Amino acid sequence: MAKPQEPFFLGWGKVPKALRLFLVNFAVFTVIGFGVLSYLTSSTQTDTGSGAFMGRTEVIGVLQEHPYPILHVIESRHFEKGDTILLSGPGKRGAIDQAEGLDGKIVQANGVRLDRGDLRGMQLRNGKRGLKLAEDQNQSLEVNVEPLGRWRLQGEVCDGKCLGGAMRPGNGLAHRACANLCLLGDVAPVFVSAGPIEGSEFFLMSNSAGDVVTQDLLDFTALPVEVEGEVERHGKMLVFKITPDTLKVIR
Repeated sequence: MAKPQEPFFLGWGKVPKALRLFLVNFAVFTVIGFGVLSYLTSSTQTDTGSGAFMGRTEVIGVLQEHPYPILHVIESRHFEKGDTILLSGPGKRGAIDQAEGLDGKIVQANGVRLDRGDLRGMQLRNGKRGLKLAEDQNQSLEVNVEPLGRWRLQGEVCDGKCLGGAMRPGNGLAHRACANLCLLGDVAPVFVSAGPIEGSEFFLMSNSAGDVVTQDLLDFTALPVEVEGEVERHGKMLVFKITPDTLKVIR
């Protein structure tokens, strides 16, 4: 007696009965399996907290140009008077060029609000549409600079735009590459402390002289690090004036 032939499936023909159950089970297993794998992968990611674009806004305030541009709010519908906002430009660019020569001036800023925790940010529009002298230069706001002593902190170096809400920071090489591209575009670096200091875990970074520190940070972004420096409060923004030679990766 001849041996029964194994069912053979041609794409243009009917599916043999013997293969139908296998194909149904395989399809169900594939859908469920990928769903479970996606859940397990996402559950291992660090929760960096909520952060988002918060809509367009206009702000009148005192510009502080150095080490990276920040704005101390005088008048705004969306920020409180005295708030301190970290400024950035469109794309992976900072606001250094737009802020040049405006230090201490009353300016009008237009752009999109960024928000993550107690870090307030703003992505400016291009050119003078985003930042220009305010018509009324007679307004005033007292901006205090308060030294808070020398600290040795552990945490992570990030770029202030993506961290501020433009993206949800992740882990690994992609996160590091993204942060470095932003920093190379003059986006302000922000140190995220492992624990809150003086009520905040976010610090605008500079070198010990209060100038830009970007080039000293590129080998340390998105890694657990320890660094020493002086901490100052500028309005409502903490500035970490680091000593770059003390930067080291910790495990």
